[in-house]
Amino acid sequence: MPGRSKILSGTLITGALLLTSLGLSGVAMSAAEERADTAQAAPAAVHLGHRMVPSTATSSEDADGDGYITAATRVDGVGARAADPPHRYFHEFQANCSVSHTRPDDPIVYPQQPGKSHDHTFMGNTTTNAASTTASLSAGTTTCKAPGDKSGYWMPTLLKGDQPVRPIGPQTIYYKAGVTDYTSVRPFPKGLRYVVGSPTQTAQEFRNHPGFVEGWECGDSFFNVEFPANCPSRADVQLNIRMQAPSCWDGVNLDSPDHKSHMSYTVVKPGTNDNMCPADHPVALPMIEFKMAFPVNGDLSQVKLASGPSWSFHYDFFNAWDDATLKALVDHCIVGGLQCDARGYDQTHPEAGAALNEKYELP
Repeated sequence: MPGRSKILSGTLITGALLLTSLGLSGVAMSAAEERADTAQAAPAAVHLGHRMVPSTATSSEDADGDGYITAATRVDGVGARAADPPHRYFHEFQANCSVSHTRPDDPIVYPQQPGKSHDHTFMGNTTTNAASTTASLSAGTTTCKAPGDKSGYWMPTLLKGDQPVRPIGPQTIYYKAGVTDYTSVRPFPKGLRYVVGSPTQTAQEFRNHPGFVEGWECGDSFFNVEFPANCPSRADVQLNIRMQAPSCWDGVNLDSPDHKSHMSYTVVKPGTNDNMCPADHPVALPMIEFKMAFPVNGDLSQVKLASGPSWSFHYDFFNAWDDATLKALVDHCIVGGLQCDARGYDQTHPEAGAALNEKYELP
């Protein structure tokens, strides 16, 4: 198909390095996980709770219904630089967004099909539903601190027994540099969307996922594939997960049939320890990292996800940022090598100022 990339994401290199970086003892699988891997094949269809159903419609933004949504203009990656930029330990900012609603909808996987998905917990845009488009999100309102962030963020709803457990207050969604050359990162194109992880992944696939980071954790228990059996019953203890998204874009497609192939995780530059974007996904975008905290502790034996077991965790992102606001934050914080809050302010570098004013808007 002319002008459209159908290359699968290059995630295996990063995934293969994960066990070395975490250590085998930190991610040892339980017998239950091993049984799940044996019993649970990865189907081609989409997951609906414990049933598998295909999508029967495409987005209204997909003109020819082939699963690809093409950007208005093609974007190329930044060419090779003579040397890496000065080392900066941080190059990031935060989007702090609260939960707005839950709904069995997914406008990326099940566009225009209300009620067809497992239940999702939505943050950011308050209007997100099965019919959401770039235009509808851009016209909506948001729970994020920055009014310019009208993006939709969602994940499977966490349940304790049959009761949903919603994160309380603003959650932390990091926007980071995934590549060593942080000065090459550019803002998301409006309308970009993708899915991180999969509700049908096995325990082994979740553990080896390049975005795994720390798995499920609470108290002093880290790097868990399964929910910990028990967490300390203290007010300051919650169930947490961190998961990173791919940050390299093909420069052509805002979506693809599997909602992943237009994006890729970074690869290691030959002969170095540098992270770079692969040739087929040359455009470095911000790397989103979900850091979610669920107000549940004590006995977790009744905790599950609406999508299935603990290792079915995944999340979706649909970009509807105001272009100028996102560019200001990316340029000031990521390209500028700062550790910023949701205003684009780095407390350790007050001389740099902030990208946004006290109302989290452009000055």
